[in-house]
Order: sequence, then C-alpha cells, then structure tokens
Amino acid sequence: MTESSIPHSKQPVDPKISSQFDHIHSLVAAEFDIEEALIEHGIPTFFVSLKANSKQAFRRLVESLAAIEFTPVLREKDKRTVLKVAPKLKTKPSRPLINIILLLLTIVTVFITGYFLSLGKLEESGLNPFLGAASFAVALLGVLGVHEMAHKFAANHHNMEATMPYFIPGPPFLGIGTFGAVIVQKETAPNRDALFDIGASGPIAGLVVAIVVSAIGLALSPVELITEPIEGALPTSLLFSFLVNAFTRLPGPGNYVIWLHPVAFAGWVGLFVTLLNLLPTGMLDGGHTLRSIVNNDRVRTIFTIVSILALLLTEQWLMLAFVLFLSMYRHPGPLDDISQLSTTRKALSIVLVIAFILCLFMPRQIIGEIFRLLGF
Repeated sequence: MTESSIPHSKQPVDPKISSQFDHIHSLVAAEFDIEEALIEHGIPTFFVSLKANSKQAFRRLVESLAAIEFTPVLREKDKRTVLKVAPKLKTKPSRPLINIILLLLTIVTVFITGYFLSLGKLEESGLNPFLGAASFAVALLGVLGVHEMAHKFAANHHNMEATMPYFIPGPPFLGIGTFGAVIVQKETAPNRDALFDIGASGPIAGLVVAIVVSAIGLALSPVELITEPIEGALPTSLLFSFLVNAFTRLPGPGNYVIWLHPVAFAGWVGLFVTLLNLLPTGMLDGGHTLRSIVNNDRVRTIFTIVSILALLLTEQWLMLAFVLFLSMYRHPGPLDDISQLSTTRKALSIVLVIAFILCLFMPRQIIGEIFRLLGF
C-alpha cells in the first residue's frame, strides 16, 4: 500500500516511530516505489521497487533518515526487496585520552622489546641498543598506525564515524611488545563499496609501508658466513624472500645467516599482519572484502575452510586458532545488501589475493623452487 497512514500492527509500536511514521514514509517514497508498508515487530517495513541508481538513492536515504535518528536496512526476502527502518543505535562518545594513554604504553613496551632485539649479534656489529629500540618502535608503530588510519580515512570518506586507533600494549619479553591496533567503527557500512573500501584500505596501505620498512631494515642487517644451518629461523614468504635477495648485501658465495635489524624485523611483522588481516574469514579485513563481494554463506564457508587448510599446511597454529574463533561469528553485511560491488573494486580484489599469496608463509624449499623457475 502506498498511503502514508500508520498500518495496523499487532505489536506495540514505539511512540517515537508512531509520531515519525508519516515522515519516514515520505522519505522512503522519495527514493523508492513503495509496494506495501507495514509495521512489523515494531519496525517500519517497506516492500519497495528499485529505481535507477538505487545505490545512490539508498545513500541519500541513509543521510535523510540520520537527521531524525533512524537507520535503513535493505535486504532481499522471498524474492522481494524489503527496506526496514529502525531507530539509530546510540553510541558512546570517543575518549581520546584513552587512545593517548594506550599509545604511550605501547611505545614503552615496543621500545623495551626493540632494546632486547638489538642485543647480541646486532650489538656486536655496532648497533646501539637504544637506537635499535627507537627505530623498532618507530617502524613497527608506523606500519600498524598507517594500517589503522587507512581504515579510518576510508570510513570518513563514506561518512561513517570511527575512532582513532587504539594501540594495544603487550608484554615486552614475549612477542613484539604489542597486540596490534584497532579502530572502532560506530556505524555499519552503507553499501558493499564502502565495506570493501574499509576492509581493503588497511592491508594495502600497511603492506606498502611494510615493504619500505623491510627494504630499509634489510639493507641495515648484518650477515654472517656459516658452515652449518642455524635453528630458530623466522618463517618466510615469497615477498620477504624477494626483499632479502634484493636488499641484503652478501659479501660473496656461500651460506649466510642474516641478523635482522630491528627495522627489518618490524617490516617482517608488518607483512605478517597483512597476511593475518587478509584471511577471508570473520570480521578480519579479508572477511569484510569477501562479504562485500559474495553474499553467500556456503561460498564464504569454503573460503574459511581454504584458509584453515592453508594454515594447517604451513603449521601456523596460533593463526589457525584465531581463524577458528573468528569463524564462529557471522558477518552482518552492509546496510544496503542489494546493490552490487563496483567493477573497479572487483578488479582490485585480485590485487588483494596476490598480496595474500605473496605474504603467505611457505617452506624455503618451495620458495627456492619458485625463484628458480622465475629465474631469480
């Protein structure tokens, strides 16, 4: 029905919705052809026909409804297009002081970690441990910060409220002195394009910085001629191995161990973070981008299984546990789940797949064989 009077509902109706229904109806009718209107479970529900440029029409509706503190959700149900309008959820105001305190704590824990990383062979090679600690903190927090700020800029571009990064300090004697950083999105992505941009922006920006940091750090890393293999080598990927070959100075033929400068180790961590975030599952960045491309639970389950198998084959047990945990949560999707992802973004998704493969840990024998086939 198309009239703007409040339809009969058996459920109690929120007085706010009752008073605003006519206005909501008129806003929806300005962007879509309404076939039927009702209040279902206390929520204004409209069965609509899409007009041309429905993606842009929905974005306009999001903005107009935000002015009266409502949010639309567009879905397909029983081969009909359904638009529900719910009161906008209240969010707590951001407290920048918390961001600053966490950042300062993380600087301290990462600096201490960098100091201990600079001892031993690196100190013997002439590296001042305090300089090594400072360079590690700047490099690592730079990679993580750029990754998260790229998410925030993408959210801001799509008029979504998001916090500044929350850096998470970690034990300085275990791991890297931090558990990473996150931003909190206070609004749901309006459409698939926005969801893709938010998911893809962090890994792409972080990867670029991680490559630069790795290259600088590897050029600073001392090498030592060895006669026997050394245990405890870091797992590596095609991309990091390529950077090692390109930027590490070997004095001559033979077998060498590379003592990673703290900056090089920060770059390695950055590539690992990129790999972790690109896993196509759950609420990871890869899960966001996959959800923007595919709205099919079975297909996304297949991608999750492939991710699990890849981690099993490369013996990444911690990452495997993380993926299994995230796979228990279903992605909510964007507000507009009808409009399709743009062609440009679909093409860019291929770049993300390539980046994932390049950052994936592989046995050194396989990497060596790939390099031999490529003529490196």
